[in-house]
Amino acid sequence: MKLIVAIVQDQDAERTSKALTDAGYRITRVASTGGFFSVGNTTLLAGVEDHRVGALLGMLKETCERRTRLIPAGPNIVESAAMMGAFVEVEVGGATVFVLNVERFEQI
Repeated sequence: MKLIVAIVQDQDAERTSKALTDAGYRITRVASTGGFFSVGNTTLLAGVEDHRVGALLGMLKETCERRTRLIPAGPNIVESAAMMGAFVEVEVGGATVFVLNVERFEQI
């Protein structure tokens, strides 16, 4: 048994959750915030049999898009945007996934 912890962007959370539940995975959604931009994201938790991990990871790759975003350039984002008006394009999105061994799993 494995515990999958997948952190996805809020934009992808609904589509990803639906795809996983439609495929028979039982998931728990937790609202979370983090990363460089301190933007909202969703953490998905799923207990999965070892042989189903690859399929779940494949679904995450299909539903969690990488995209680009413009952010203010410079060490202090707020001051840089106001003073220089310079922006840089960065890649965001996808999913951060942790696959953990589970010693015991029960549904009560």
